[in-house]
Amino acid sequence: MLHSVLKRVEIHPLNKVMSRIIKSSTAEYFAKNLQQVGFSSATKAVLTTLKEAIDNSLDACEQASILPDIIVDIQKLGAGTGKNTDLIKIVVQDNGPGIDPDDIAKVFGEYLASSKFGKGQCTRGQQGIGISAATTWAQLTQARGAIVTTKTEKMRKAFKAQIDVDIKSNSGLVKAKETFDWEAKHGTRVEFLIDGRVQLNGDGGILTYLEGTVLVNPHLTLTYQLPGVESVRIERVSEVVPEVPEATMPHLHTFKLGEFITHAALYGKISLDKFLKVGFSRVTDHVIKDLVKNGLKKDLVHKPLTAFSEEDFKTIFKILQDTPMAAPSTKSVLTVGEEALGLSIQRLGEVDFFSVVTRKPAICDYKPTVVEVAIARFKNKASEHDEPVQVLRFANRVPLQFDKAACAITKAIESVNWRAYGLQQPKGSVPVGPYVFAVSVTSPFIKFKNASKETVDASDELVEEIRRALIQAGQKLSRYINKEQREADFERKLAHIEQFAPILVETLVRIAKAPHSRKLKAEEGLKKLLGRDSAEAEGKLQQAHEKLEIAKSKQKGMSKLSSDAENEELDDATESRDEEN
Repeated sequence: MLHSVLKRVEIHPLNKVMSRIIKSSTAEYFAKNLQQVGFSSATKAVLTTLKEAIDNSLDACEQASILPDIIVDIQKLGAGTGKNTDLIKIVVQDNGPGIDPDDIAKVFGEYLASSKFGKGQCTRGQQGIGISAATTWAQLTQARGAIVTTKTEKMRKAFKAQIDVDIKSNSGLVKAKETFDWEAKHGTRVEFLIDGRVQLNGDGGILTYLEGTVLVNPHLTLTYQLPGVESVRIERVSEVVPEVPEATMPHLHTFKLGEFITHAALYGKISLDKFLKVGFSRVTDHVIKDLVKNGLKKDLVHKPLTAFSEEDFKTIFKILQDTPMAAPSTKSVLTVGEEALGLSIQRLGEVDFFSVVTRKPAICDYKPTVVEVAIARFKNKASEHDEPVQVLRFANRVPLQFDKAACAITKAIESVNWRAYGLQQPKGSVPVGPYVFAVSVTSPFIKFKNASKETVDASDELVEEIRRALIQAGQKLSRYINKEQREADFERKLAHIEQFAPILVETLVRIAKAPHSRKLKAEEGLKKLLGRDSAEAEGKLQQAHEKLEIAKSKQKGMSKLSSDAENEELDDATESRDEEN
């Protein structure tokens, strides 16, 4: 047995094994590992392709200060080339600034080619991987990449071409170029033919994704046509294009040693002190002096980065981590805003309650972060009292639809005692009831647990910040639920009085042997009393509701059902009825 093993080793010498080691391009790596970027199944392939195209359109419109008008068309054309798949056509068209024809190959056919790579902004796209991965999936499953049509304001005619990915060289290939007259003044249209399967509803459904995108983008007008669904157009409720804040540099204390060395290599021959001040946030001359006090040799401060050894970097990095530094600025974060989010949530259906909370920007794990929460109860969800609440998660205004259990947002929701706010909640789980919980986390440096950006890493500081926002929204929800319970309790009491009071009168008349005329007077007096009380209280309630409807129409539905002014009216009416009864 040992002899046979040795013989096997002899025919596989080390030099033969080493000779097989080859260098792969970035495109080749992702082509063989597309599951890492959201193409792990036929269902996810459709959703990921759609998401990447819409993300690019929204980012392009915002950078050009254009109110986005996006058209989505998804069709099932027949059987796919793979087992148990359909041939799916996905078209996304926008009214954005368009793309210069010279850049189309890089945008759609080259990995890690992006103007936003490592820029430190709250943009949806970051690395330049997603749309190239969608082109690769189309190419692998249908032997054809993306069909791109684009036009800028400077172009008389639109440019159309097929873009493929050159897997070996990680570059885009332009095929079948043509120009033609296009009615659009500017914009981009991208078409994919892919193997996939369409899922409309549920956590991974296309409708769930589109509704989520509409919610956190109140300035978006969206038109979509899906298989088996009539065409839908959702108008924008805000005329303000979000202004993406200026880019910010990362904080030194968020880096690991290897990342620090790699980051330094990007800056060439500049000195250490210049590198620290230019390459990171909140590093000043005062910080450099503190580094020297903490043991950094003065001769290293002005030494060029190219002259440092690995040991030098290790020594410098240790001193950097031990030196206190100011937290990064929070000016780089972007919010949807309570008013806009309140308007947007009503586009998803008829709401009888909602509360919206936008936290002040905070620092979590040395990263500027802002958390926004919306809790709503939709009338069409009234039958779902025993179902878990629907959780909508967002990172930089992009819906997250998979790997929910491991996400910081889910963990924060589970950590809140929702029973204290009037909801039922199984132990260690999200609450139940006909509610939607929407939680948005925005940061220039969101840490995802995987390359497909499906879930946010659950650090203690981030979970706690989300938890605080949830508690604020929960307090508003609790006040509304308590008000509902008081009103319901009053109605029950009134019903009991109306049911049993005549019996009481009948009994008293019989015991006292009062004449029939006295009985009639007692019944009339009771009816008068109940009628007067009911009319007065109901009148106040009706006035409050009328005022509420007027306010809602004036503000296009923004007036919250739980606002202080209307709540005072409702409270006064309810308390008046309670006291007089």
